Amino acid sequence: MRFLVANDDGIFAPGLRALAEALAARGEVKVIAPEREQSAAGHAVTLHKPLRLVPVSLSGLDVEAYASNGTPADCVALGTIDPEDLPDMVFSGINEGANLGEEVLYSGTASAAMEGAMYDIPSFALSIATEGRPARFDTAARLVHWLVDCFPRGAACRAGFFNVNVPNLPPEEIAGIEITRLGHRRYVNRLSRREDPRGRPYYWFAGEPLERDARPGTDLAAVQAGRVSISPLHFDLTSHGDIDRLSAAVRGRQAPDFGPGAANP
Repeated sequence: MRFLVANDDGIFAPGLRALAEALAARGEVKVIAPEREQSAAGHAVTLHKPLRLVPVSLSGLDVEAYASNGTPADCVALGTIDPEDLPDMVFSGINEGANLGEEVLYSGTASAAMEGAMYDIPSFALSIATEGRPARFDTAARLVHWLVDCFPRGAACRAGFFNVNVPNLPPEEIAGIEITRLGHRRYVNRLSRREDPRGRPYYWFAGEPLERDARPGTDLAAVQAGRVSISPLHFDLTSHGDIDRLSAAVRGRQAPDFGPGAANP
């Protein structure tokens, strides 16, 4: 099998190395990762400058590896540029820090996996819920082999990818694996106002997470209970349940005058 590995923590992040090493035992690995950390880059792509790939050596690891000046999504796009030579699977991570609930909207880790899924490639975003403690990459790396066996090409998440969050525990303390939906989480005191030595204000993203929905079945609840959370995510952000209700609400109302060719609801 052929694997493409990316991340948002940068090419020399220990989590990426642990992931590439685990996958190298199962097949051919190509690593394309940002030359510097790009956490919370979301699904940004680069339009204003050329993208470059610089070969790098991951000491002691015999895999093909490149550093890119692009975003996490760029890295996966570069690794899938030839439609006749696509990888069998895309893995993004292993991220130091969870990507739970609404955090997937900001996550470069999740967005790299989403980019792979756009090519109908089974794609996985792997994160560890470190909560400020040193990451147990060995636990997440052990999970990688299970994912490869359970979700081969043809068993991909329909029009989407898998967001995987691993509790920061030794392997023997993991309580199981659960297929979950996203919970809801927001941050309190998200923007902190500070002053530089000259008294000029600046702002820093900070804050503490506040769980708004950690009910059973959510990714938040699973990780809190010591279980691996696997959330199948897709691109369709449409609120399907609201379409009929909103259509009824506007039906019969006079639309603005858009001209003679416009039709009212």
